[in-house]
Amino acid sequence: MLMILKRLLTVIPTLIGVVIVTFLLTRVLPGDPAVYFAGPAATPQSIAEIRKSLGLDRSLPDQFARYVNDLAHGNFGNSLSTGRPVATEISSRLPASAELTLSGLLLAIVIAVPLGIFAAVKQGSFIDHLCRIIATAGVSLPVFFTGLLLVYIFYFKLGWSPAPIGRLDAFATAPPDITGFYLIDSLITGNFESFRASLSQLILPAVTLAVFSLAPITRMTRASMLAVLASEFIRTARASGLNGRTVILTYAFRNAMLPVVTTLGMVFSFLLGANVLVEKVFAWPGIGSYAVEALLQSDFAPVQGFVLTMAVLYVALNLLIDMLYGVIDPRVRLEA
Repeated sequence: MLMILKRLLTVIPTLIGVVIVTFLLTRVLPGDPAVYFAGPAATPQSIAEIRKSLGLDRSLPDQFARYVNDLAHGNFGNSLSTGRPVATEISSRLPASAELTLSGLLLAIVIAVPLGIFAAVKQGSFIDHLCRIIATAGVSLPVFFTGLLLVYIFYFKLGWSPAPIGRLDAFATAPPDITGFYLIDSLITGNFESFRASLSQLILPAVTLAVFSLAPITRMTRASMLAVLASEFIRTARASGLNGRTVILTYAFRNAMLPVVTTLGMVFSFLLGANVLVEKVFAWPGIGSYAVEALLQSDFAPVQGFVLTMAVLYVALNLLIDMLYGVIDPRVRLEA
């Protein structure tokens, strides 16, 4: 508990810095929201009136004070392009991004962790070389290129995948909103048609993110397992006549998990950024595509809300990883 409180205290300066940097960056970006929303035929007087209504005629300290006051009251502002509160937009779109990100990460874990273990156990074998090829390909291929390539092969050429038009096709209905995750909500309500439709739409973008995250997870699993397998207690366990699978999974893998868990946290944060490109490629209605559209329209409030949401998620993820450290290795709790 003390460790969690210490971590929470370090979160406050981080979030304050994110708020300040985000506010300043949105103010120095090219483009004037007042000019954009006034239209090409606007007069200087109408532009000045819109700028005044948006509060952009005030000084930067005054604008920042109003922004912080709104955040303190849970108000992220309103989107100029949609007219809706940013908090409402983010809360409605966040489950879509979370479902996509978690699906891609889980798929990568299912493939990368066993592959890394086999590559370490069978060092120099075909599996080890396959592990290196996958790691190299995952690092080399840009995530948007992988997405476009998968769409071209499986939708355009083979016709196996549905059109990349979002979370559901035009003939499917969304399940009742319980968790916001279509797969879970459709299973809870027994709507297997929606489950099939949402799963078919999710496969390609999830595979795209999985390919992007395979490389670091596989390489870290392999490297960590190689270091543990070369340790003395593993040689002692084998000399004691323990089953090979028991030695690898119970003793070696558990001791190799800490670096892997750290890598998973880093990969998840990378996926939150890669989500922006994947959502645009597959027309996924998440917060990444929402932030990009707002940025192109010089709509500051959604961009600020997106960055702040990502920062909170990243901080919460790091706190979760610290808690997992204590579960995996009790020595971490003792040192804290």
